Amino acid sequence: MYREFPAGLPGAVRWTSVSGGAPTRVLPDGCLDLLWSSRSGLLVAGPDRTAYLTDPTSGERWLGLRLPPGIGPAVFGVPADELRDRRVPLDALWGRAATDVAERLGERPTAGGLEAVVAARLAAAGGPDPLGVQVAALLAAGTSVTAAAAEVGLGPRVLHRRSLSLFGYGPKTLARILRMQRALALARAGTPLAEVAARSGYADQAHLTRDVRELAGVPPTLLLKS
Repeated sequence: MYREFPAGLPGAVRWTSVSGGAPTRVLPDGCLDLLWSSRSGLLVAGPDRTAYLTDPTSGERWLGLRLPPGIGPAVFGVPADELRDRRVPLDALWGRAATDVAERLGERPTAGGLEAVVAARLAAAGGPDPLGVQVAALLAAGTSVTAAAAEVGLGPRVLHRRSLSLFGYGPKTLARILRMQRALALARAGTPLAEVAARSGYADQAHLTRDVRELAGVPPTLLLKS
């Protein structure tokens, strides 16, 4: 069973899960997560370009703190594109510091404990890069990549390079992923798919279906049944 809870960090989400043994489809969202698994310990989930299918053990317990796009690199200390499509043990990034964190959290950590770790790392880094926060907010609101680049005062090539480090992929990919997330939120609220497509910036419902299938691996009709 998967559950989400509000987090104290702006835009972040605490979550918990207990695996029933069946694979779960995790959709790309532009986020990085700090994870704890009862089987694997502390991990970092990088930004995915397409849906990630879990390979769980029945009864495995998970805790997570999902960080909004652009925040993770300041916390984990590496560019986001180095973690793209990967699940990495925390000690591969933090070394001895990860062992110290695991000892402080104990054998049964809490999502709040993970958030305290992230908050401390973020404070030590002087906060997130403001460019990442600004670009992610613009794209999440449906602003075009060209308009977002103009808004932040960067040329397309510079914005692409900075986006790789901040988000794990270029702004066009992030915009596609965030558009899919907006569309699915509307559809889950009961909006017909044709209207979802028009309101989310797709050319038509067929365009919406193709884009969701490419990013999620299945069409929106199947996602909405899960």
